[in-house]
Amino acid sequence: MSSPRKVVVVGAGPVGCLAAMAFAKLGWQVEVFEGRPDIRLPSSKAANQQRSINLAISHRGIAALEAVNPGLVQRFIDTVIPMRGRMIHNSKGDLDSQLYDKNGQCINSIDRALLNEVLLQEAATIGNISIFFNHKVIAADFIERHITVRNSESGEEYSVNFDLCIGADGSYSIIRRQLMRVVRMDYQQEYIKHEYIELKMPAGIDADGKATFLLDPNHLHIWPRHSFMLIALPNKDKTFTCTLFAPTSDFDRLNTPENILAWFKLHFPDALSVIGEKILVEDFTRNPRSPLICTKSKPYHFEDCAIILGDAAHSMVPFYGQGLNCGLEDVRILMTLLLQEGVKPMSPSNKVGSTNGVDQSLARVLARYSDTRHEDLIAICDLAMDNYVEMRHNVTTPIYLFKRILDNILYSLSSRSFTSPSSLGQSLSHVPYPPGDPTGWIPLYTMITFRPDINYATAKRRAMQQASIIERSGWVLLVLSGVVALCIMILCKQ
Repeated sequence: MSSPRKVVVVGAGPVGCLAAMAFAKLGWQVEVFEGRPDIRLPSSKAANQQRSINLAISHRGIAALEAVNPGLVQRFIDTVIPMRGRMIHNSKGDLDSQLYDKNGQCINSIDRALLNEVLLQEAATIGNISIFFNHKVIAADFIERHITVRNSESGEEYSVNFDLCIGADGSYSIIRRQLMRVVRMDYQQEYIKHEYIELKMPAGIDADGKATFLLDPNHLHIWPRHSFMLIALPNKDKTFTCTLFAPTSDFDRLNTPENILAWFKLHFPDALSVIGEKILVEDFTRNPRSPLICTKSKPYHFEDCAIILGDAAHSMVPFYGQGLNCGLEDVRILMTLLLQEGVKPMSPSNKVGSTNGVDQSLARVLARYSDTRHEDLIAICDLAMDNYVEMRHNVTTPIYLFKRILDNILYSLSSRSFTSPSSLGQSLSHVPYPPGDPTGWIPLYTMITFRPDINYATAKRRAMQQASIIERSGWVLLVLSGVVALCIMILCKQ
């Protein structure tokens, strides 16, 4: 009698947990290996607070959660804070609210560790999922189909057999490195010349002595300063998680409390007033500076036995808020392809459908994933890098504001129907993306953030076409303005 095949998932982050749940739902036996301790332990929570850019989860991520476990979405929604738009803090301290969407759609702020705990707790309750913490994968043999694991508590090393291995182990993935030994993988890694450090804005106290937000909690706050920026995302405990992104050379100069305070007084005086000098200096000197890395690779799989997802396949800079959403969508896309191909979870009792021990239906799915997903992943990695310039500089320029107004006017005039996330839920559980191209004028940010039915590459191509139209319109308006001005001058002389 055949038994369920075993998939080993390397990495128990959000992508690894969702992948484990997806394969468990399909009937596979799942084992998850995580090199770190259980993040639900109090000792782990203290360590996690020093480094974690808050996550902004939007419709793509939510659609992926819903495809795997519809009941999980409501439990997750209770832990987030909706953000309706960006709040721009200029150098004079003036505020400018820039809403994300004309229909009031929001992105959602959530603490990375909290999201991971929710997913981990859900995975741990599923009978055909086993999770092993403090178990670091140190090698993988995809020909013999086994990984070598080291128990960091006992020092013991042992082998674990698998039918399929999923690498969800982050930017420095061991599974990706091991894949390179058997796959001719194109791989590119780039560190940008900026780093980040995380800071904390405390809660205030209202007239009744209760904790309260010191800034509007329903905005992503941005202090753009051309070559660097500060952002702040709200937390459930009324605090804000602040992240400073700046060139490495700027960080190098901020090497004393006096230099840190003088720099913040010059560039972020309003932020300093709510963070507090003491807290700022403590966080700045205690919390680590972290690099920003972008990686691209292809293919993402080997035959029918291994695939990499999330940051292991495509780590990106965090400036489009899509790293998490894209990783969760990876799982949804893979799951829908498995369903379309009709891949069975049971070990084949005979050799029908296999060649040299390779399950051809599973191999087709993994190959199709590599072929069809690659263009999307390159697109969003590039868009994320481009958005850094927009966030730290362009959002304050007149040309950006003009283009944004025109973009939204055309969106309102041409998009007659509102596509809600709930209306897409069923179809996105069975197909990667619905057939057909989107209609009407849709801003790039809306396509990326609020339309999980539009793949990243299509969104990028469409946005480039729309940008070209706006640019031509701008020149037409400029010429017409010049003609009108000339006519007025001639009439005045007469």
